[in-house]
Amino acid sequence: MSEKDVIIVGAGSVGLPLAMSLGEMGYNVKVIDAKASPGQGENKHAIGGIRATHSDPAKILTCLRSLEIFSTWEEKHGDDIEWLKGGYTFPVYRDIEEKALKSILPIQKEFGLNIDFVGPKKIQEVVPGINPEELMGGTFSPNDGSASPLISANAFFRYGLSLDVDYHFREKVTSIIVENGKAAGVNTETDTYFAPVIVDAAGGSSRELVKTAGTDIQVVTDSHEGAITEPVKQFFSTMVVDLRPGPGSKNYYFYQNRHGQIIFCITPDPPSIGTDKNETSIFLPRVARRMVDLLPKLKNIRVRRVWRGLYPMSPDGSPLVGWNKDVEGLFHMSGMCGQGYMLGPGLGEVGARLIAENTTENDKLILEGFDPYRKFGGMEALK
Repeated sequence: MSEKDVIIVGAGSVGLPLAMSLGEMGYNVKVIDAKASPGQGENKHAIGGIRATHSDPAKILTCLRSLEIFSTWEEKHGDDIEWLKGGYTFPVYRDIEEKALKSILPIQKEFGLNIDFVGPKKIQEVVPGINPEELMGGTFSPNDGSASPLISANAFFRYGLSLDVDYHFREKVTSIIVENGKAAGVNTETDTYFAPVIVDAAGGSSRELVKTAGTDIQVVTDSHEGAITEPVKQFFSTMVVDLRPGPGSKNYYFYQNRHGQIIFCITPDPPSIGTDKNETSIFLPRVARRMVDLLPKLKNIRVRRVWRGLYPMSPDGSPLVGWNKDVEGLFHMSGMCGQGYMLGPGLGEVGARLIAENTTENDKLILEGFDPYRKFGGMEALK
C-alpha cells in the first residue's frame, strides 16, 4: 500500500503550485523540502517579475495562465500577494533590437499575448524620465506584472494546507527508491516514504536527486545577482528590460514595486556556472551605470541589499517537464532557467493534468515544448 499518491521533492516556485493543483483534484500529496519553510530555496531570490512576453509558444501559454492566477489570487483566496499590473517594457535604441522584437510579434499575438511595438512617446509615458536620446520605441505588454515571491509562496502553501497537502520541512531527500524500474518512494535523512509518483521539483539539486534513481537530466546551475533599493515615491511600475549587451553581461531589468523600491537584476555573460551564492564586487558598478544611463532619475537612490541566487538551466533556456523514460513514475518539473516563479502556477496545473492523464490541447503543445527529451536547439529569444 502506498502512503501517498504523489511525493513532490521541493517546496518552491514549482512544487508549491503543483501540490495545490493536485490537492484540488483530490490527490493525496506529500511535499518534502530541506529548508525550514516554503519558498526558501531559489524562489526567494526571484525579483518577482511575471510575464507572458516570451517568444516560445509553450512559455506564452503557460505564463498567460500564471498571470490569471496571480492577478486574481487576492479576489479568490483573500491573500494580498502584492500583485502589481505594471506590464513589461522593452525599450529600443538600436535597429538590431527593433528587428528582433518585431520579428516575434506575430507568434506572440497568435498565442494570445496583448503586446504591441509602440513609439517613443508611449515608452516615455510608461517609463517617465527614460533617456530620450535615440529612443526608437519598443514593445509594451500591459497585462504582465509582478508580485512578492515570498508572500505568494506562503499563500500557495496555506492553500495547499486547506486541501490536506502534507508538508515536511527540514527534511532532505537523500535518494529516490526504485523497484523493478518503477519509482516507489524516497529516503530522507530521517525517514522513508512511499508513493508511485515522485516529482522532481528540486531546482538546482535536481540532477543530484535523479542520479540516485539511476537516471540523469540536462540541468546545470549558474549564478545571478539581484538587488533592491530604499523606497522612494512611485514614479513607474513597469518592468524595464534593456536587451543591449554590455561588458560582462547581456540584458538587465528592473521595476519599482508597490513599496516604492527598485528591484533589479542582470544577466551575466559568459554565464557564471556553478553554485556560488556569494555576492560579487562587480555586480553593482556594472548594472548601476547602465541603469542610470537609461533612467537618470535612479542616480541618487540608495541600494539597500544585494543577493545572489541560482538558475537551474537547461541547454535551450526552457523547462524540463514530463515523465522520465528510464524510471516509470518519476516526473520532472525542473530546469526552469530562472523563470520558475512566473511559470510555476501555470505549470502546476499542466503537470497535475498530465499526472491525472487529463491533458488539454494547450497542455500537449506546452509539454511538447518542455519535453525533457526534446532535441535542444538555440536559446529562446527573450531568455
